[in-house]
Amino acid sequence: MKHASMARRRLPVRSMAFVLTVLAGLPALAGEPLWPEPAATAVELDLKAPQRKRQRQTAPNFRAPVATMCSDTPRMREVPDPQPPQRVRDVPALVGKAGRDMLLREAAPPPAPAPVAATDAASVTVSGSRAERAMPYAPAPARQQPATPVTAGVVDDNADFGGFQQFLQRHAEAAQLGRDVSVRQRLRVLDAQGRPVPDAEVAVSAADGARMWARTDAGGQAWLHLNAFDDRDSASYRVDVRRDGQQAQAQLRRGQKDALEVRLPAAAPTARARLDLVFMVDATGSMGDEIDKLRASLRDIVRGIEQLPSRPDVCLGLVTYRDRGDEYFVRSWDLTGNVAAFQQVLDGVRAGGGGDMPEAMNEAFDHAVQALAWRGPATTRLLVSLADAPPHMDYPPPHYDQTMLAALGKGIKVFSVAASGQDTTGEIVQRQIAQYTGGRFIFLTYKNASDPGSGPGRETVHDVADYSVDTLDTLVVRLVREELAQLPEG
Repeated sequence: MKHASMARRRLPVRSMAFVLTVLAGLPALAGEPLWPEPAATAVELDLKAPQRKRQRQTAPNFRAPVATMCSDTPRMREVPDPQPPQRVRDVPALVGKAGRDMLLREAAPPPAPAPVAATDAASVTVSGSRAERAMPYAPAPARQQPATPVTAGVVDDNADFGGFQQFLQRHAEAAQLGRDVSVRQRLRVLDAQGRPVPDAEVAVSAADGARMWARTDAGGQAWLHLNAFDDRDSASYRVDVRRDGQQAQAQLRRGQKDALEVRLPAAAPTARARLDLVFMVDATGSMGDEIDKLRASLRDIVRGIEQLPSRPDVCLGLVTYRDRGDEYFVRSWDLTGNVAAFQQVLDGVRAGGGGDMPEAMNEAFDHAVQALAWRGPATTRLLVSLADAPPHMDYPPPHYDQTMLAALGKGIKVFSVAASGQDTTGEIVQRQIAQYTGGRFIFLTYKNASDPGSGPGRETVHDVADYSVDTLDTLVVRLVREELAQLPEG
């Protein structure tokens, strides 16, 4: 009888094998820290992918935003080219695409250096290859502003995701750029009262170790692109969410049709809206007209944002970039709440340099996401990228597809603005960044699309349809208003 009783308690061979199989998959989910210390992204290439090379992410390639306040004084940081070529001449600021044509036709003398404000020696520090200064420019002389406004259109590639996929399929080079976003799942994080939880941290884990990170937007939502970080098509994922010490967990099935909703046990705290708004601007010679417009419109943009119903606490930052061999490679002014001082910085920015079509967009994007002091929890973070050329994909990494993963992990939503002359490669890159981070694709429009000098209008050379048109500054304020309007009311 004793032996019979023991036999009844013994697990069948098949059941034991199932238990061992389940246990074998647990370490990737339970044995490792859920929120690991930031480290370099571990990438493994899937060489068997038939079309696009898919990459695996297993560790975060970013540091969580933790700043508690913005500086009163904009501080400049310059990032030199790590592999500078033989120096070539700089090109004076020119209006429109004629600047590039003139560069190819004739040699122009370098521009006079911009006036530099006197700075206290204590305000300049050098660490490695980076220099930081406070207010490096004196206010520039007033320039004649464009007599006509700049108009722009906007499309939301997440709202028309099928149309966005068709756009990528129409352009073969898209298969060699970015990440595979063909598999997309929607995540919503709500509190106990059913209100959206903004800026909640999200960790998505597969049993084989593939992971991704995100933060919910002002509406408590995040788009999760499974193929962008997992090259082995896992059937399910564990989704962990946390905010203000509260945590929750759910399972996401690959291919599920409905959005995944995760509820945190406590109500989301109410507070004054905080907005970090950074402008990233291509400052090469052909961008002179767009820079002039941004300079003239900034006060209206900030005033319009400050008067929004949410009365946000606004901090502003700026990143400008050119290319190798130019006067500088990448410059930034960290986030500040001093609008007047920020305006002085912007007044000192001039267009120049360039020559070939691609520019140092990859390096500037990485610097904007990784190096600026973005504020921590309960902040809406927006990056407005203005460019008329694609990035140099022949330069060493990081490339934009790595940085856009970091941007989503830090909760930075990108509004990509295509200026006059942006080519198809640049459009693909800008739209991928905006779509992956939950932003919008914006493009300047003209009376005659083939002639940027024809003035404002509704035409564009870009591969878009069903778009609305407004002035650029009005459009930026509207997008910010729509974003902040999603925040829970206090």
